Amino acid sequence: MKNYALFFLLASFFQTPTQAQSTLQATIVDAGSKEPLVGANVLIAELQKGGSSDAEGKIVLEGIPDGAFELRCSYLGYREAALPLSFPADDGALFTIELEPEGEELEAVTVSTTRSSRQIQSLPTRIEAITAEELGEQAAMNSANIAMLLKESTGIQVQQTSASSANQSIRIQGLDGRYTQILKDGFPLFGGFSGGLSVMQIPPLDLHQVEIIKGSISTLYGGGAIAGLVNLITKQPGDSPELNFMYTQTQALGSTLNGFYSQQYGRAGLTLYTSGHYQKAYDNNADDFTDLPQTKSISINPSFFYRFNETARLRIGLNTSFENRWGGDASLIKNGGPFSIHQFSERNRSDRLALMAQFEKQFSENTTLTVKNSINYFDRSIELPEFLFQGRQDASFSEVALNVEKQKNSWVAGLNLWTGRFDEGQAAISRDYTNQTFGLFGQHTWQASRNFSLESGLRMDYHSDYRWFLLPRLSALLILSHNWTVRAGGGLGYKAPTIFTEESERLAYRNILPLAIARTKAETSLGANFDINYRAILFGRATIAINNLFFYTRLANPLALNFDGQHFFFENASGTLKSKGLETNAKFTLEDLTLFINYTLLDVRQDYGGDQRPKSLTPRHNLGASLMYETERWRAGYEAYYTGHQFLEDRTRVRDYWTMGFMAMCTWPGLSLFINFENFTDVRQSRFQPMFEPPHQSPTFNEIWAPTDGFIFSVGAKIEVLGARNR
Repeated sequence: MKNYALFFLLASFFQTPTQAQSTLQATIVDAGSKEPLVGANVLIAELQKGGSSDAEGKIVLEGIPDGAFELRCSYLGYREAALPLSFPADDGALFTIELEPEGEELEAVTVSTTRSSRQIQSLPTRIEAITAEELGEQAAMNSANIAMLLKESTGIQVQQTSASSANQSIRIQGLDGRYTQILKDGFPLFGGFSGGLSVMQIPPLDLHQVEIIKGSISTLYGGGAIAGLVNLITKQPGDSPELNFMYTQTQALGSTLNGFYSQQYGRAGLTLYTSGHYQKAYDNNADDFTDLPQTKSISINPSFFYRFNETARLRIGLNTSFENRWGGDASLIKNGGPFSIHQFSERNRSDRLALMAQFEKQFSENTTLTVKNSINYFDRSIELPEFLFQGRQDASFSEVALNVEKQKNSWVAGLNLWTGRFDEGQAAISRDYTNQTFGLFGQHTWQASRNFSLESGLRMDYHSDYRWFLLPRLSALLILSHNWTVRAGGGLGYKAPTIFTEESERLAYRNILPLAIARTKAETSLGANFDINYRAILFGRATIAINNLFFYTRLANPLALNFDGQHFFFENASGTLKSKGLETNAKFTLEDLTLFINYTLLDVRQDYGGDQRPKSLTPRHNLGASLMYETERWRAGYEAYYTGHQFLEDRTRVRDYWTMGFMAMCTWPGLSLFINFENFTDVRQSRFQPMFEPPHQSPTFNEIWAPTDGFIFSVGAKIEVLGARNR
């Protein structure tokens, strides 16, 4: 009997832990896409037992005692979820835990620039997306154009090309504006002669999102995208009608009125954007020359949408802009014409019309055919004392592309055609041209595993003047954990020579000879980039996101402007232009506060015929920081930007400087009021040196390397007649 008692005692001793130890099995997925989340954290706080999900989103916790517990599940950018558990009842059960996205910046953002429906976080190509809410903040700072939006982006410089007209172009990673493609809804916005159209002439209020890719992106968009591209995505009709107006007034005598309307009418939809801007001639430094030219401009952009059925839709849009700028001698402009020593002025007139059409046909859930066409008309004149430049460009873009999306693979293949014709009329020096570019392209994205994806592309272009170009490209994404991701990529590019450059803009095309096509070569490039991204949640309340991008571009056969004593002419320099550097972006959030910090280290060097020198007007160091406070009603921000030293064309080194700004916005249902103090320390180039050299009646303007307009104070209001705010 004692032996039996001892046996049962030993059996129960060994059996108890076996019966009391249970196992939890769970799969963590995105609530929307149902895709597994790699590296999601789970924790049973009472037991201090937890772990992270594997490459398939699965996690197994063993050795759980009997009892009732709560499992907490968290993942960066998602709302925390709680799951009640009871053991041994739940022992061995397989749970699926769905997490909902949370937070503006950490939500999944789908981009259209890569022509993929995949989310931005899962793409091998590095893309910066400026979302609708950020666009709203920037519009409050400057509702007349997108210059403010772009110049506050890391690695992008907005370079003023004329003191009189205030025209501006953008540079990505130190490369001139002609190496950047600007698109609108995937259509080339400018090119050839119209590449001289200033970013000052693009209003921002009809934009839903802006997508920026830095580095060669030639596969889908052609060889001209050597430095990168900017794709402006416009709003489309939503479920409810939208009608709003925004008015802005500056102390610098500038007024801007914008209006946007959209509505869905059954299968049809309509958007209409209009913008009007009037700027009086403004002389901030009292030197009798305008720091802001007298400007009258209007833009009207209607778009029509029609859905034939669930698989076929059509979009037709018209973009128009008409502008007249008059800068130079402020007394002359006030008087309405020249008198006494007041003889110099520069008048820029431009008219642009672009008709765009896009048809999409979905053959299956995964296969879509897209047909595009745009026709562009651009007419511009520059009038100086005893000189007139006037030209007209007619251009077109056509494309047919097939997109196939599957779980682990996606393909894009197609062909496109650009045509361009420039007519200078009765000019003494004829620089007319006609050319065509035919392109055939293909791109493949392969999701090799949950943690690794690869994007490869190949493009073949035929240019009517410069013949054949073969452009391969490769990008890869590696997810090291839910906190760390790495991207690397590179490719080839080219740019057909053109006289329409920043140097030509400064000269107003005076005494510039036409291109000698037989004696020039296309500029060709090799570019590579590598970036590493870290994101985390700190203390359960704060978030941190840091990205470091390393880049390199080598440009061969760079086009240089030379002077023979009488005329200017373009020819290929015997050497290279190299751009390399680092971009750092950091974002920290804690409840209602968000801190942005960005830094760019830029080394751009010309090596022309053994003469090595830094590229002019290219700061080596740029630093920016902004602190935003945001609640449901209030939004306020303070920003500071540092621009390091740079060199002028004559190799003179100019000083560094800081600019600072502050903005505040208060929002009620249907109404927002805002104020903006831009560059409130009034930093401007005229404080460091004269803007021009005499004589007054025929001045020579110095190169522009700092702000010219100084402090700008603006107030405004946005009235929302229809639609939900920030929809």
